[in-house]
Amino acid sequence: MLKGKKAVIFDMDGSLVDSMWVWLEVDRIYMEKHRLTAPETFHKDIEGMSYVETAQYFVDTFHTLERTREEVMQDWRDMAVDIYATKVFPKPGAVEFLDEMRRKGVLLGIATSNDRKIAQAALDARGLNEYFSSVCTSSEVAAGKPAPDMYLKVAGDLGVAPDECLVFEDIPNGILAGKNAGMEVCAVDDDFSRRDDREKRRLADYYIHDFYEIMNKTYEKCGVRE
Repeated sequence: MLKGKKAVIFDMDGSLVDSMWVWLEVDRIYMEKHRLTAPETFHKDIEGMSYVETAQYFVDTFHTLERTREEVMQDWRDMAVDIYATKVFPKPGAVEFLDEMRRKGVLLGIATSNDRKIAQAALDARGLNEYFSSVCTSSEVAAGKPAPDMYLKVAGDLGVAPDECLVFEDIPNGILAGKNAGMEVCAVDDDFSRRDDREKRRLADYYIHDFYEIMNKTYEKCGVRE
């Protein structure tokens, strides 16, 4: 998996940290507060969207929501920062994997659809910020996932070619973003996206249930155990 790779780039939510549940809770509370009913396609509609794009989706979809896009984003930020700082933790084996990559001189970056203040709260609270030479959020590039912009930005920051990068992603649109950037992608198991496991395995080059599998060489390649 890591042969020839000079950099590893992580999606954050659901890939590096166990945090997708936060947004289910934020959405639930927010919709209840504003008496909104989500369409049946809600989760698929917003999959991979940037923080800004998702807020715009709320404004465009929920016509009774008398909030601007910027107000929606601030509402969410106020709700989420404390949760990320106190209740979000790294995926199993993630810290050990980061230590191993740093020991081997592999460069590390993050490409997240989340808001920078929220992302920073999670990284700072768990002492993860020191590992990463580049952290890019979707508000800093032209388009969110599945566009490759974030991954190409991080690769550029790190000074490595796309084919020298390995990406970790937990949802199909994120996997596509990495592939569209010309990078190999390892899909990460997550409760939130488990319904999409077949699609994740179809799109990705590798699949892991946790980061210990990489160190133990028990990860999957194209659906076949190594």
